Amino acid sequence: MSSIVKLFVISPDTRSERRLDLHTTIEQLKAKLELITGIPVQNQKLSLHNSEDDPQIVAQLDDDTKQLGYYSVRDFQTLKVIDTNPSTSFTGQLSDVSQVEKFEISDDVYAQRTDSVLAYKQRHKVGRFAPPSAEPTPAEPTVNIPIGSRCEVESTEPGLHKRGTVRFVGQTSFSTGLWVGVEFDEPMGKNDGSVQGVQYFTCRPNYGVFTRPAKIAVGDFPVEEINFDDEEI
Repeated sequence: MSSIVKLFVISPDTRSERRLDLHTTIEQLKAKLELITGIPVQNQKLSLHNSEDDPQIVAQLDDDTKQLGYYSVRDFQTLKVIDTNPSTSFTGQLSDVSQVEKFEISDDVYAQRTDSVLAYKQRHKVGRFAPPSAEPTPAEPTVNIPIGSRCEVESTEPGLHKRGTVRFVGQTSFSTGLWVGVEFDEPMGKNDGSVQGVQYFTCRPNYGVFTRPAKIAVGDFPVEEINFDDEEI
């Protein structure tokens, strides 16, 4: 049976996972913990907990002559190291930044500095100081796909006509660019007119689909009846 146990050691300024020998006496353990936590041996108060968030103390390791194994220590329990006299060891002050004097500078003084990020951006024309682009941003292409018009959606299956009615044309939150929402005549779609919780139009489940304008043909497309002969199931 292994004499090594893995414990989480926490103090006001530290938190770490340590491998400790169960044969180590509490006095020897405190000497090791001083190097880890910075808390002097004479100021240490050790308590064992099942987890870091568990306030219940499993054991108080207060007998320096006992070995660690005496307290039935198990892997991944938490050993809390309390400083009984933090005024002498500055415990907790290393992680407390509330008392640290903050350096502040006014906007006007900062703008006059030559070694700042602002000065660098101005010199190299980066970010908001960059010159306007010579090429205008291309405008979103316009399409002539009226809402309510009959259409046919491009299909990769030979002989399959995916026909329906245009119910939506515009921008969406699920992807950039222009999208066309179609209500199919048959349940060949993927949704009910909604995507990711946003309702763009309303139709029956599996009758709705969103596709790019290039895959849409608008025209006089009558509803096509789909008949199955005796050989098809």
